[in-house]
Amino acid sequence: MRKPVYLDYHATTPADPRVIAAMLPYFGERFGNAASRSHSFGWEAEKAVELARRRIAELAGAATRPLAREIVFTSGATESNNLALKGAMEAQRSKGRHLIAMATEHRAVLDPVRRLEREGCRVTVLPPEPDGRLSLERLRAALAPDTVLVSVMLANNEIGVIQPIREIGAICRERGVLLHSDAAQALGKIPIDVDRDLIDLLSVSAHKIYGPKGVGALYVRRRNPRVQLEAQMDGGGHEWGLRSGTLNVPAIVGFGEACAIAAREMEAEAGRLGRLRDRLRARLEAELEGVAVNGSMEHRLAANLNLSFAGVDGDALLASLPDVALSTGSACSSATVEPSHVLRALGLGEERARGALRIGLGRFTTGEEVDYAAGRIIEAVAKLRALRPL
Repeated sequence: MRKPVYLDYHATTPADPRVIAAMLPYFGERFGNAASRSHSFGWEAEKAVELARRRIAELAGAATRPLAREIVFTSGATESNNLALKGAMEAQRSKGRHLIAMATEHRAVLDPVRRLEREGCRVTVLPPEPDGRLSLERLRAALAPDTVLVSVMLANNEIGVIQPIREIGAICRERGVLLHSDAAQALGKIPIDVDRDLIDLLSVSAHKIYGPKGVGALYVRRRNPRVQLEAQMDGGGHEWGLRSGTLNVPAIVGFGEACAIAAREMEAEAGRLGRLRDRLRARLEAELEGVAVNGSMEHRLAANLNLSFAGVDGDALLASLPDVALSTGSACSSATVEPSHVLRALGLGEERARGALRIGLGRFTTGEEVDYAAGRIIEAVAKLRALRPL
């Protein structure tokens, strides 16, 4: 067993060897620019990009229509979120200036939302229920005649809670409001169908599903309704004018391969990871008192566990576990000393929020690693509690 044991798969995932193998030719002999339409090098690159586009669309449930204009390649889910939120609000300016988001969204959504608010949009941030899910009644009450967009993360990056996205989509569609969902943590982990769920804009990223870093995509619905966006990056008109810039062909190929693998293996992998997670939780709860699960266990990603340990500071716990890679919250806001905004939005007190640990299992996690991590966490928590009276 290699150490440190990696249990932070929500932060990022290692590239699958099959993904790397698919990418390698596009760094060398297949180096063409996908926008070069006058020779075979460009045609070959374009063909590879379009195959990846189809694979991503299929995993998102968007492959029943012409794909060419529905999957827009970006540098990652952060850029996709920015393009979706800012692009939709700018394009729909004549309809209204009201935007709704959840308090538990990733900073890649909350920060663009706050910028839009500074630029004159009216923003409503809805708190979750104590289990982390959005109240449909609260959403209905928040909708107004000038509401343009609702943004709800499909699966949370800290507590793994899955939102009732189909019901949310139905409410939005009934009111003529666009629905955006940050699905960076959901793609390849749970089934997604943008038509069934009535999602109009969907942000995804490759590095969360064993693909390369630096590439993502935004699904943009093109009919029923046709979603209009204002581009946030100009120059060259790539991706139908929505995202200019030479396409990162090797990374896009890797993203497509990662999606193809996920489509084949997602169901079996979810079952295996769910069993490992439950095994880890059962041992921690059996050998430690004061262990609390944060967020719904019923509506949760199979690989996620977010726990608070009474009387233990999460950062101190991490410092006691150099041989186990874990986190206390989002990797994108780990520099802050404040407790997780997600856990505080659930209504948790500061002590419990500061005592939380995010555990993310993944494709290469083994039972031996889970057992080792459980033993080390139990040992570290016991030592920290013994020191607390001093």
